[in-house]
This record gives sequence, structure tokens and C-alpha cells, in this order.
Amino acid sequence: MAPHRLSAWLEGFAERHGGSVPSGMPERVVGDDGIAADLQYFEHDPLGVILVRRGGYAVGRVRGGRLLVHKVGTRYVQSRTAAGGWSQQRYARRRDNQVDELVGAVVDHAVRILVDLAHTPEETGEIPIGGAPVTPGLVVGGDRQLVAAVLSDRRLGSLVALPRRTLFDLPDPNRAVLETAIKRGMAVRIALSDPPA
Repeated sequence: MAPHRLSAWLEGFAERHGGSVPSGMPERVVGDDGIAADLQYFEHDPLGVILVRRGGYAVGRVRGGRLLVHKVGTRYVQSRTAAGGWSQQRYARRRDNQVDELVGAVVDHAVRILVDLAHTPEETGEIPIGGAPVTPGLVVGGDRQLVAAVLSDRRLGSLVALPRRTLFDLPDPNRAVLETAIKRGMAVRIALSDPPA
């Protein structure tokens, strides 16, 4: 759920399940009927986004909910073949080379767009919104192994320790998928549970 809709959702929860409307940003809300809602926030700004699948990639930098700079691209990585023997080995080597090229391209763009994300506002020239301290975060998605390969590059070492939200269910990245990832990355996650038996 988008953070700006949370207060309305909490009011609706209290109407449906009883209880008072909590103030602020509660981590858990329990209605009079025993239904509970656990809320998980991801309040980090700026945000780095890295999405990668065998069909393409997207890298973006988000500040105050706005996409400041991004790069979206495609790379061909052939699928597995049923051929055996030398042909299978040749195709496997070609596929591995194509994966290496894809990972290399994503790393290069991430270095250019995101490598200073974990630095202080004074170092990057970014001004904290409302004077609040900058706490950067990272949203990753797509193929789990390819994301791990990208983040294993030593040039992206400053990103590895950042708070992270994962979205491995995303399709091949494009601009629309990048925008979706930003919204989901900033969203409040809500898990509802039934009252104990």
C-alpha cells in the first residue's frame, strides 16, 4: 500500500474490526475481533533500484519518490538447448558469455548511477527532505542469481550493506516495470492474521 494511503486504511481497519485508530506508524494493529495487521515500512531516501533478468535490466535512482536518473536496456541471453555433445557445450559457453556481458552492463550503469548512494548529503550535494537525515535503501528484483552476480562486483560494495527490499517476482524490466518496482519498493507491506483459535 502506498504510504500516503495508510491513515485511511487504518481508519477502515478500525471500522471493520473494532478498536481505535492508532496514531503515527504502528508496526502492529489488533482489532477488537482479534484480527491483527502487521505493517512493514521501507522508509529510505534516496533509493537505488536494480532490476535484472535475462531479457533486460533497469537501474534507477529515486529521491523523494521521483525517478531522478535511470537506464533501461535489453541484452539477449539465449535459452538452454536440448542438443547434446559438443553443441551443448558450445551453446553453454555462449550463454555464459552473454550472461557475463549482461551483468557487466548492469554493473557499469549501477556504478555510474548508484555508487555514491550511501554517502552523506554533503558528499553528494543532495539536501535532506524536511531536514530529516538521509537513510538510503536499495530495491532489487528480477532474477535472484543475476542480482547476486551484479552485487558481488567490488565496485558496488557500498550498496551491499544498505537496507534492501526484494521483488523477485517482477517480469523483464522496462520503464513501466521500473516505475512499478519503485512504487512497490516504497509501499507499506501489510500482513493480516486471524485471531488465535
